[in-house]
Amino acid sequence: MSSEYAHLVHICSHDELALYDLIPDVVWVFDLDKHGWWWGNAAAVKFWGLNSLQELIDKDLSGDTQGARERTVQTFELAAKNGLTIDPWTTYPNGKPKTLFMRHRACLLGPEKHRGIIAYINEEVNLGDTPENLLLVEAMRYTSVMVTSFTFSGDVIVENPAATEAYKHLQHSATAAEDSPFSLRFADPAEGRACLEQAVAEKGGRWTYPMRTTQGERRHTLDIRMTRHPLSGEFLILMAEYDVTELHQALDKAEQVQGELRRMAHYDALTGLPTLYFLLESAPMFMASAERNREQVAVLFIDLDGFKTVNDSWGHSVGDRVLIEAAARINGVMRRSDQAARIGGDEFVAMLAGIHQPEDAAEVAQKLISSLEQPILIECEERGRIEARISASIGIAFCPQHGGDLEQLIKVADAAMYQVKHQGKGSFTFAP
Repeated sequence: MSSEYAHLVHICSHDELALYDLIPDVVWVFDLDKHGWWWGNAAAVKFWGLNSLQELIDKDLSGDTQGARERTVQTFELAAKNGLTIDPWTTYPNGKPKTLFMRHRACLLGPEKHRGIIAYINEEVNLGDTPENLLLVEAMRYTSVMVTSFTFSGDVIVENPAATEAYKHLQHSATAAEDSPFSLRFADPAEGRACLEQAVAEKGGRWTYPMRTTQGERRHTLDIRMTRHPLSGEFLILMAEYDVTELHQALDKAEQVQGELRRMAHYDALTGLPTLYFLLESAPMFMASAERNREQVAVLFIDLDGFKTVNDSWGHSVGDRVLIEAAARINGVMRRSDQAARIGGDEFVAMLAGIHQPEDAAEVAQKLISSLEQPILIECEERGRIEARISASIGIAFCPQHGGDLEQLIKVADAAMYQVKHQGKGSFTFAP
């Protein structure tokens, strides 16, 4: 037997229970490991409409559902942890449902130390004659939703098996004086204390928190309402917990996928530079800022010279590495206020802010050409060290001189770039 049950009373024989035959209340002892009665007093034998203790012990329970068996195990675990459970049970003596207010204590039985529960029945709960009430009790018992009633100070009054199973590992070893069974269910007990205080003050509500369950940390939506104890009339908190972990994981995954799609749309997979789509989205704010500061925006259309020769001579894998290095050099020339993008193939566009005169853009364009003209050294496994040489032809357009729309400015700068191509490449020119 596990050491976690070493604190339980060990009942070795029926003789130790003889005094229970002298009381009028129903008392029986149930053996979980063989799923059957181990003993019952005279009132228990009568309750079940039997003639002897042996008939009770021999009673066939093979028809019990798996849910009923799990409910019994959960009751044992809760009683072993807390010392006593108190809740309504529906039994079926003579095949008719009868709901009882039962107390259970956990114990160990016989020489084999089987797990056992002692059931004390001293009060019948009147749920009325309508079968719907019994069905509600059964639904509470077997639903996967965790349902618990608490006092306003956070102590458990009664919980259904799903709640027992979820929190059976928790011991009330409070880390702070104000901790309670309610707050200790929370991954952060401080959040539990705050939730309890808010629930009492607002007479209920719905919140989602990470909770410490037997399955590890799970996200639960807590639906909290006010209720009253059916016997004492004391106001209580009734809390239903819905495990929404998978839902939140799916939402997080969807958000990650959306983020990845946004990244793919906004950034070039090869070079890491922004794409034209990103540039088009950011251009209105870029240009509005320049207008407020009474500045111009220069748009540079950059086409790499000699890139086709690199691809034809050494293949696309070398060409990709040249593009990556070219993008890094372009980005290295950009000032913090500028933005460069790869718009496809060996074509790039840059937006320059803070332009007061054409020479400001010309200075950046010349730096780009000088940087890109430097040899690109690549270690190639098949061909050894390769020295690739490229340059750039650049056309420059200005906002607002050539328009206030980025797409229009790119067309104007593209046309200017082709003038450079026709005039010998490796240079820049302004759009007319």
